[in-house]
Amino acid sequence: MKKLFILFFFFGITSAGFCQLKSRTFEEIDSLQQIQKRKIVVFIHTDWCQFCQRMKTSTFKNPEIIEKLNSDFYFIDFNAEEKRDITFNNQMFKYKPSGNNVGVHELALQLGTINNQIVYPILCVLNEKNEIIFQYSNYLSPKDFKLLLENMEK
Repeated sequence: MKKLFILFFFFGITSAGFCQLKSRTFEEIDSLQQIQKRKIVVFIHTDWCQFCQRMKTSTFKNPEIIEKLNSDFYFIDFNAEEKRDITFNNQMFKYKPSGNNVGVHELALQLGTINNQIVYPILCVLNEKNEIIFQYSNYLSPKDFKLLLENMEK
């Protein structure tokens, strides 16, 4: 009986350990949409934002959320201070420096500006035509994020 428990415990840990969130790039989306149409969930964050880091370690580590994002959406993990040029939706977006080692990417501004300001973390959901259908700028707990994903599927 003890061996059976250890076996189930081991497989439970390893199967949960292999449950990993698939993050896509903006450049991949066009070809992926040709294969299967899905909504796109973009998580816009920075390295210095504490709430962003908390979402990464809690919300995006939740097995149910990982499963839902991987199976029903395309997920993009996007650092708003990314310095490389990004082509998305037939348009080139660049990093815009605003001071010494400070700046923001044009694509983060395009997708994350709400009421003329950008506040991290930002969740932006795009439809299959790359149009913004939902924006939210605040921490989302795993429970709230799961509810949001379920509503997005409707």
